[in-house]
Amino acid sequence: MWYPKKTKYQEKPHWVYSLEGTLDDHCEHLIMIPTVLATLKKLKEQKIITVLLSTHPHPPGEADAIINHKVLHFKLRKLFDEIHATRESNASKGEFITKILKERGIPKNKALMIGDNYRWDYKPARDVGVDALLIESAYMKNDRQGKRIKKTIKKLSDILNHI
Repeated sequence: MWYPKKTKYQEKPHWVYSLEGTLDDHCEHLIMIPTVLATLKKLKEQKIITVLLSTHPHPPGEADAIINHKVLHFKLRKLFDEIHATRESNASKGEFITKILKERGIPKNKALMIGDNYRWDYKPARDVGVDALLIESAYMKNDRQGKRIKKTIKKLSDILNHI
C-alpha cells in the first residue's frame, strides 16, 4: 500500500519504524505505491470485499492504532471493509484470514491474498488453503526461502487480471 520514500522497493520497509526522526509520525516518510488507489477504487466498484491485514511487531492495540493511522493518512478508510494488524507469527495472518472468511460466509476458493512478502503474506494464505499472489520487489527476490513462486505480479493493478 505504502512504502518509505527513501528506499521504495529496494529494502525491507520496516526500517522506517526505527530510523531516528520517524517515530513521531512515520507516515511523513511514506508514499503510496503507484496503482494502489486506482486499483482499490476499481475493486470497490466491482463490489469486491477488501480487507487489509498487516503484520506488525507492536503489541495488538498499538499495532491496530498504527495501521489505522496510516489508512487515515492516505485517506483509504472507505476502500476497506476491514482493517487488522496481525501478530508477528507465521500463523497469525492465516488465522485472521480463516476467521474473516468464516464470519463473512466466504468460501476459501473465493478469496485471494495479495502481498509483498512470502513469509508474512503468501505462505500464511496458502497454508490455510487460500490462493495468493506475491507482488515482486527487489528486496523480496532474496527472501523467498528458496521457493519458486509461480503466482507473482509486478504491481497491485495486475490483480485486476486475476479476478
